[in-house]
Amino acid sequence: MIRFDGSPFSGGALVYEEDGALALANGIIQAVGSAETIAASFPDSAVADAGGLIAPGFVDAHLHYPQIGVIASWGADLIDWLNRYTFPEEARFGDPDYAATAAQSYFDEQLRHGITTGASFCTIHPASVDAYFAEAARRGLRAVGGKVMMDRNAPDNLRDTAQSGHDDSAALIARWHGSGRASYAITPRFAPTSTPAQLEATGALAAAHPDCLIQTHLSEQHRELAWVAELFPEETDYLAVYERYGLVGPRSVFGHAIHLTERERAALAEHGAAIAHCPTSNQFLGSGECDVGGSLAQGIRVGLSTDTGGGTSYSMFDTMKSAYEVAARRGQILTPAQLWWLATAGAADALGLPDKIGNLAPGMEADFTVLDVASTPLLHRRIQRAESIEETLFAQIILADDRAVKAVWSDGAKVWPAA
Repeated sequence: MIRFDGSPFSGGALVYEEDGALALANGIIQAVGSAETIAASFPDSAVADAGGLIAPGFVDAHLHYPQIGVIASWGADLIDWLNRYTFPEEARFGDPDYAATAAQSYFDEQLRHGITTGASFCTIHPASVDAYFAEAARRGLRAVGGKVMMDRNAPDNLRDTAQSGHDDSAALIARWHGSGRASYAITPRFAPTSTPAQLEATGALAAAHPDCLIQTHLSEQHRELAWVAELFPEETDYLAVYERYGLVGPRSVFGHAIHLTERERAALAEHGAAIAHCPTSNQFLGSGECDVGGSLAQGIRVGLSTDTGGGTSYSMFDTMKSAYEVAARRGQILTPAQLWWLATAGAADALGLPDKIGNLAPGMEADFTVLDVASTPLLHRRIQRAESIEETLFAQIILADDRAVKAVWSDGAKVWPAA
């Protein structure tokens, strides 16, 4: 069993128990420890090793479930990719049946890859939000999501208005936020697709619901930065647009955040905001390389994200591998413990849920995976030479795929594979 006694970026460490087990009750972890101790103390609730390595469920801090149908689509850059693939696909989500089918497919992929919580952008359609949260609830999953707000620079059938975006979001918050394991995230897509009037309405919504997250995009590509400067010439930089409308704070999660100025980085730290690092997407779309080490050193919270469908894989193993490679090109060497933390406890912290998910400790929600660390012949051969749990975990990061995920537990119940 693996868990954390704190962030490995700030003195914490990965904790490994070779014969570890969990005691569960009512969806909550009651105790962690050796299988012998747990079995003796909690004979009716012990979860032993189940034939694999028990690990915290992966947490995906930024994704787009409606893009499941356009993953792996060629595009010249971000804006071209949005116009050619994403917007036409998202227009389909006004159909509740289509949205429901996509949500089912998305959660199948999420669970198959050992992800127990994701934070998704939906579309402008309330039906897309209903489908997402309803499917998560049916499976007993914690989920974060929200209706995209977008009233300009998008096709006619994908624009709301400042008023309707606010009102639809408020109704969805009332319907879903805090219902079971659902957490609502106020979701302006990004500054170029919202008018100042909509951003002002979004700020009012955030002020009225301070326990909701705010999720959006920030500084993904140079062409995007130039567009923001053209649309908001009075602002110092991209982040200043969001600051003006009260959208930067400890509940804010910014996807990408690659091309930040020193002022923006300092402001993110001062506001207590978080970054969702999306390495496979950033490489696929040629966006650039997020300075994860520098951001963390300045006190900015960072979580790892697939950003599917701009991201190229639902696998958090692939995502950790890409994060390692991006950091290495910047001269930053991330350890296996740090990578695994970014994909679990770090992402949970970015989503404001560090006391609920992303780690295995008494009082936390019982979301975890059981991994086969020798899931392929190559991995079996490789780990025979591993001299530490860190070496075994790094081999998983580089070589493993969905075959490594033997079982997924959520809210104290086994949810994958399906019975």
